[in-house]
Amino acid sequence: MLPLAVTGLSLVTLLLGYRFYSRYLAERLWHLRGDEPVPAVELEDGVDHVPTKMGVLWGHHFSSIAGAAPILGPAMAIVWGWVPALLWIVLGVVFMGATHDFGALVISVRHRGQTIGSLAERYVGPRARVLFLIVIFFLIWLVGAVFAFAIANLFIAFPASILPVNAQIVVAVLIGWWGYKRKRSLLVPSIVVLVGLYAAIFGTAAGVLWVPQPGSIFLSRDFWLVALMIYAFVASSLPVWLLLQPRDLVNSHQLIVGLVALYAGFVLAAPAFNAPPVGEVEALPAIFPLLFVTIACGAISGFHGLVSSGTTSKQLAKATDARPIGYGAMLVEAALAILATMAVACGLWDGVDHAHAWGYLDTTIHAAGHDGSLPLPQVGQALAAFVNGAAGFLGALGIPMTTGKAIVAVLVISFAGTSLDTALRIQRLVLAELGAIYDVKPLQNRWIGGALACGSVLALIYADYDQGAKSLWPVFGATNQVLAAFTLLICALYLRKLGRRAAAYAVPAAIVMVITFCAMAVQVVHDFQQGKWLVTAVGAVIAVLAAFVALQGAAAWREGSRSA
Repeated sequence: MLPLAVTGLSLVTLLLGYRFYSRYLAERLWHLRGDEPVPAVELEDGVDHVPTKMGVLWGHHFSSIAGAAPILGPAMAIVWGWVPALLWIVLGVVFMGATHDFGALVISVRHRGQTIGSLAERYVGPRARVLFLIVIFFLIWLVGAVFAFAIANLFIAFPASILPVNAQIVVAVLIGWWGYKRKRSLLVPSIVVLVGLYAAIFGTAAGVLWVPQPGSIFLSRDFWLVALMIYAFVASSLPVWLLLQPRDLVNSHQLIVGLVALYAGFVLAAPAFNAPPVGEVEALPAIFPLLFVTIACGAISGFHGLVSSGTTSKQLAKATDARPIGYGAMLVEAALAILATMAVACGLWDGVDHAHAWGYLDTTIHAAGHDGSLPLPQVGQALAAFVNGAAGFLGALGIPMTTGKAIVAVLVISFAGTSLDTALRIQRLVLAELGAIYDVKPLQNRWIGGALACGSVLALIYADYDQGAKSLWPVFGATNQVLAAFTLLICALYLRKLGRRAAAYAVPAAIVMVITFCAMAVQVVHDFQQGKWLVTAVGAVIAVLAAFVALQGAAAWREGSRSA
């Protein structure tokens, strides 16, 4: 019963955070008003700036930020035990992560939908903007490679997910056209698509519908890596209403149904912990600082600030919608991260509790050191652990294990795909911004920018192909968190300029900055010692760029102190 009590306490804490802390931020710091101007209305263009109903935008925003990361991070970080993982997720999201997402969304809306990179110039300094944009470019470069590897590996491991996931994309385009061009509600069509999605899942799991067989090109990693980049190129360049919004609305319904079912199965199964509260294996790396960059999404993630300021702020129809979308969606992501922690820590694999998750982690830890790698599970291995563990929870509801695995795999892949195309859409906007700064016209073309964004990710994928994104994950985590620290700092500088209390943003900014630079130093030194030259070079460049931005941010804060 201990896992149930721990989970219940964690979820109640999230609810209290929304009820009290988010209200404090909205009313006392941001002074949100329903009648204030928003860029989606003032700059409506039918492509990026599109005023959107709160429910639809919540689904799009949540699907964009969730991805596979809130599952992958906890599944890897469980090596340190479930207590540190849960403490960081719950306390981190209430006071840092949701606060960060909310602030990034509001500050962007108040600056005509400008991205956090553009706002760095206004509040930190002119040179900070370019450096910040380059850091963002590296982050999304890593995000694209990690998520593409994750999706490709899941398609291969769970082939019954291939047809439902890809059919959903095609149908989403149709309901997007229906909603935008015909001015019809997306709610009913999205629910119909969701029912059809589950029907397809049950059909493929039962062998009634098509599932690729061994030897098929659809079970080739290379096929999916290339296909995913082609898809991301098209999806990131299309108007948001045509694919992203309708598909993400379906995905948000899918997640709500999935979370309710998984939590219900978890309660009925009433499992015991198989992972220890705190890891005691000597081979473990220091919990500080690596835990805090291994679990990023679910606690705090700089990528979310890019979504909030890069796409969501351009679709917000009313300023007061920022609270449920910016703060609330992040809490639901934390609920997913908590579930991922429970699925791996309790490990009801194949419906039997003796084949538990800690077995694969324990093997990973004791095997560490032979190749010089940090003792963390492979990306695909960690995601597979969640799929198997979560399917065990669904088994408590009477759902067959094969079908349960397909349901969870489709859920994970759908969200990873959403994050992938949203990330590359932001990358296109980053390239356009750099093109405007340096007057490079081709970069400002959305098709050329999209091709460069996707092509560069594909190049990184094949440069790190043998590691399958394992070596990129710690670099991604550190870059992600340093970007979160900068976003928090910009919010703090903005509030300070208005004469309001900035501690709610300044203190988390300082904490995350210190943790992240420690983690970056540890990772760069480790990769250098192991001869991982690509990852070392990327990590070192990001560390240097981040240090320059941090110094400029400190100078801007001191300047604000003198002028206050």
